Amino acid sequence: MNVAIICTALLGLLLFGLGLHVSLLRAGSRRNIGHDASPVDPLHRAVRAHANTAEYAPFFAVLFLWYATRAAPTWILAVIVLATIARFAIAAGLLLGPPMDRPNPARFLGALFTYICGLVLAAGLLVA
Repeated sequence: MNVAIICTALLGLLLFGLGLHVSLLRAGSRRNIGHDASPVDPLHRAVRAHANTAEYAPFFAVLFLWYATRAAPTWILAVIVLATIARFAIAAGLLLGPPMDRPNPARFLGALFTYICGLVLAAGLLVA
């Protein structure tokens, strides 16, 4: 199976898994809308993890699938894998890391590599 397809599937699983997690937390807390603004509120953290994933996963999926239709060089496949890892790192940092108002290496590195990988993959379209 193609690396880009696998990474697209992983992003989809992350997005829909986080959405399900938010729904389960809402049901458990009997809260249909909103959340506490607290940086330690589990629902707030879950909503942010899902929203952040929903902001980036769709465009990454488009980029990944475009590269999946071509014989992408190995370095592009490495960037795709790194971007996927970055997205999981941000979600993990939001859900499992320190309170959201404190520095978090997983979130920082996840965001940094999200930007770098996104820019590289998007710029790659211009030279492909």
